[in-house]
Amino acid sequence: MRTATIRRKTKETDIEVTVNLDGTGVSTVSTGIGFFDHMLDLLARHSRIDITVKADGDLHVDYHHTTEDVGIALGQAVKQALGNMAGITRYASIHMPMDETLSRVVIDISGRPVLVFKADFPRDKIGEFDTELVREWFNAFTMNAGVTLHVETLYGENSHHIAESCFKGLARALRAAVAIDPRAAGEVPSTKGQLGG
Repeated sequence: MRTATIRRKTKETDIEVTVNLDGTGVSTVSTGIGFFDHMLDLLARHSRIDITVKADGDLHVDYHHTTEDVGIALGQAVKQALGNMAGITRYASIHMPMDETLSRVVIDISGRPVLVFKADFPRDKIGEFDTELVREWFNAFTMNAGVTLHVETLYGENSHHIAESCFKGLARALRAAVAIDPRAAGEVPSTKGQLGG
């Protein structure tokens, strides 16, 4: 089984994340941030990756540290669970509709972290959650998972829908990219013979 557990403890947050890439999309998520928990639940369900997140953070300051640090830990867990990446599909792209919103998410599990994130939010907050933290989470996840990720909202009017289409799009792209390609079982999908580095 492709699983990993990451524990990250700083003066700002105490986080434990477990992933199972070959799961069924079960999530147990508790960050103290309702909207963020909702996004992580969506990520697990639509990626079919089992995700457990327990985060205690300095929410009395704001949601930034907790959101970013969960992205770091989850990215590290996915990278560790992928191992040498032998047999994975590697590339995937998805157009994700959410009512009036449409986002495109394209991923390359390359070992080379690059994020291109283009999404404009009409509002500064979704409930109490700062919309600028959506990009912060995607950046933290991308850099630590070691993936190339392009996220672009092509159009949309509702900030909740825009965020949700980005997270669901990542979920579906991850689901396809981490899947084992039966025609390439045991092969690292790169002409170099390795990914990253």
